[in-house]
Amino acid sequence: MTPSTRPASRNADPAHPFRVGLIGYGLAGSAFHAPLIATTPGLRLDAVVTANPDRRAQLHSEHPDARAVDTPEQLLADPDALDLVVIASPNRTHVPLARAALTAGLATVVDKPLAATAAEALELCELAESHGTLLTVFQNRRWDGDFLTAARLVREGALGRVHRFESRFERFRPKPKAGWRELADPAEAGGTLYDLGSHLVDQALALFGPVETVYAEIDVRRDGAVVDDDAFLALTHAGGTRSHLWTSAVTPLAGPRLRVLGDAAGYVKSGMDPQEADLRDGRRPDGTAPWGADAPARYGTLGTDGSTAALPTDPGDYPAFYAGVAAALADPGTPPPVDPRDAVAVLTVLEAARASAATGTTVRLD
Repeated sequence: MTPSTRPASRNADPAHPFRVGLIGYGLAGSAFHAPLIATTPGLRLDAVVTANPDRRAQLHSEHPDARAVDTPEQLLADPDALDLVVIASPNRTHVPLARAALTAGLATVVDKPLAATAAEALELCELAESHGTLLTVFQNRRWDGDFLTAARLVREGALGRVHRFESRFERFRPKPKAGWRELADPAEAGGTLYDLGSHLVDQALALFGPVETVYAEIDVRRDGAVVDDDAFLALTHAGGTRSHLWTSAVTPLAGPRLRVLGDAAGYVKSGMDPQEADLRDGRRPDGTAPWGADAPARYGTLGTDGSTAALPTDPGDYPAFYAGVAAALADPGTPPPVDPRDAVAVLTVLEAARASAATGTTVRLD
């Protein structure tokens, strides 16, 4: 994919950072994207789309130099005033807003999932390529400390040949909450499979490559729920590794966050990466304190039944995503931090999972 052909030279100077327009100031926009953009050298949070008075007040308090804009159309009406658009609005808006931003020649970041279908995601990739415009997807869980640790162990061969990867994002929320993620319309791409399942599948593909077969069990467990809240996926990778993935809102006792088993050793890690909680609590990766550090009590275990040891977790690094975006904007030869075609592969697996669960069969991918 070719990054944006919009001139980068005038913004390569740190004194003149790339101007970012953020669409959406709900949880994703306010707790994840805005603070990460604002603390990334070379980027400036210039404008935020939100018409909600309370969110506007929050924006003014948290980012007083950013201007509030009523609608995405107003933001995109003057594309020369921006260098990057970040889409952190509800899933149903991802495709039309990304299409509009890319058509305007603006580099674009889209929160996961990129689209509701693999076909729509592929359309956006091809549109970006035809316009020579940067497109990338906010798969921030690639920079969780536990995943970075597991990826390093796999890369270094510390586990030997890995035959099984287990990964979970499990919560206990027995009553559905109001919001678009609980809506049944497929265009909303709601439910836990598309929400946390997007992260699980992305991590599995990043570690072990393409998938040949998909088996899934997808359920609606909670009273009053109309979208999936409990899912299990079994993936067989082309290299032979099997990934078993769980995402659930009805798990009163969570299993290990990660378990990676090889023919030489295994790695087991429990507990969630601390970065989301830190961002929600208002802490920022601004260099004033260590970022992404796991507590020693939450370190994982490396070894075999005969010999194990606690393994310090590699620091989590969500700031690396936007640092990668800034680098890709400054140098057209630098790839984006997440290839958007990876999102097509993720959605292809999620669609196969739905087909598998509906038919009770294993689905083979070409």
